[in-house]
Amino acid sequence: MARIVAHLDMDAFFASVELLRYPQLRSEPVVIGGRSAASIENLSGLLREHKAAESIPVQAFTQLSSYRGRGVITTATYPARAFGVGSGMGLMRAARLCPQAILLPADFEQYRAYAHRFKAIIARLGLPVEDRGIDEVYIELRSCQNLFEAQILARKLQVEIRKELGLSCSIGLAPNKLLAKLASDLDKPCGLTVLPHEAVAERIWPLPVIRLHGIGPRSAERLEALGIHRIGELARSDQTLLAGVFGARLAAWLQAAAMGLDDRPIVEHTEPVSMSRETTLDRDMHPVLDREALGAIFTALCKRLAEDLRAKNRMCRALSVKLRNDQFMTTTRDLSFAEPTDDAQSIRRLAGHCLRRLPMGRRIRLLGVRASRLVARPDAKAISSRRPSDCS
Repeated sequence: MARIVAHLDMDAFFASVELLRYPQLRSEPVVIGGRSAASIENLSGLLREHKAAESIPVQAFTQLSSYRGRGVITTATYPARAFGVGSGMGLMRAARLCPQAILLPADFEQYRAYAHRFKAIIARLGLPVEDRGIDEVYIELRSCQNLFEAQILARKLQVEIRKELGLSCSIGLAPNKLLAKLASDLDKPCGLTVLPHEAVAERIWPLPVIRLHGIGPRSAERLEALGIHRIGELARSDQTLLAGVFGARLAAWLQAAAMGLDDRPIVEHTEPVSMSRETTLDRDMHPVLDREALGAIFTALCKRLAEDLRAKNRMCRALSVKLRNDQFMTTTRDLSFAEPTDDAQSIRRLAGHCLRRLPMGRRIRLLGVRASRLVARPDAKAISSRRPSDCS
């Protein structure tokens, strides 16, 4: 391969970080999610009682069978996945599949800390790296003359991450980003998979179309309605037929992706265009009867959004609030303002203007707040402390 791209994906990252803290759960099915106040308080109580996290008896942890709510799984350990449990699945559904699974609330501060550490190890290579989120990166292996050298370097990375952090990762090596991402998922956990173009027909074409990065559930359903279930079928399909459903541009991309073609470069620096925080409530809440509780949740969302902005050295000049009611109707309201801000109180006040313009006739299922029109935060602290005008 003239070009070699690596996709490094941490294995069950959130769950693996939790198992460093609770090694007694390594052989147990564990799911991370449902960050309710009750689950956090229960775990805090266990830590107070037993002093050390590793001394908590397995039977003392909350089991999934006792969960009541609408939370979803953030990630699951491989023993839990053996029961058909996986990311994005509702916890109540997962409880029917694996009631004995241990349920742990997500600790994103801890996950971000470990993400920073594993990315620092990769940075030592001095190669172009594209950060794709908390648990995955692309690496342009310019220093490798051939696949043999690339595999040695990839194994070295896996060993160093395991040695320094106690965590495992899977790496895919391919001539482009699309195939590298597919490859990293083929032999999890701890996999190292080489996927040249000539192996696409054998290893990729038999997979369901939804495994192709960029195809979501709705697109997969539309493809299946056309009789296209596998990636190989998509590669061999009539582009005119695809264009009639998806449009000419997307149809061309779908077929090219199915054939393993991708010329996207490694993007080392990206500027966020927006940031958001939202939560699905544990129960439908009434805007009047539950006003105090909803207000506290909304304030916490605004506070976390302000923290996210400051962490990225950004300020916003627009906010929007999203509300989903008990009939799954989603509504948003937006507000722009002249002076940028990253101040939690200002964000709460301005987002409150949006909230008051939303329909409040039904119980609320989901609440979210989003910051957009982002600008770089100046060094002068005085700017972030000014109260912005309400709107422009």
